Formats: sequence, C-alpha cells, structure tokens
Amino acid sequence: MPVKLGKSVRKTVRGASRPSFEYTHDYIKTYSNGALIDKYNASNTKRKDKRKIKVEMDRRNKLGKANIVFTAAESNG
Repeated sequence: MPVKLGKSVRKTVRGASRPSFEYTHDYIKTYSNGALIDKYNASNTKRKDKRKIKVEMDRRNKLGKANIVFTAAESNG
C-alpha cells in the first residue's frame, strides 16, 4: 500500500439515493520536494512522519527525481 502522510478525508456525496461517501487520501508521493522539506523542518512534525519523509526523499534520490542530503544538526555549546 502507498504511504500516507496525512489523514484520509471522507466526503458525503450529495444527491445520491442512499448515503454514500467519497474518500480522498493524502499520499506522500503527491507532495512536492519543497513541501516535504518544510514539513520535515517544522517543529510540530512527529518523529514517525519525519522518518517517512526521509525514506521518501531517499527513494526520490535513487530515482533521480531529487538531490537532497540530510545532515546532522549541530549542537550549541
């Protein structure tokens, strides 16, 4: 299954004879490189999501779609 980064959204289909729903999923493949970097650097991003982003960037680097290198953060003093 594809990796999801956000939550899935359920929308109600209007005008149907009985209740029916349409789901939209938030797959990590659909994000741009810039959006993934911004999400990775955000202070409120979970460790699990950071790992997913790092794996996705490694996958894109291998395919030649990106050239992003992760480095360890320097500690102050």
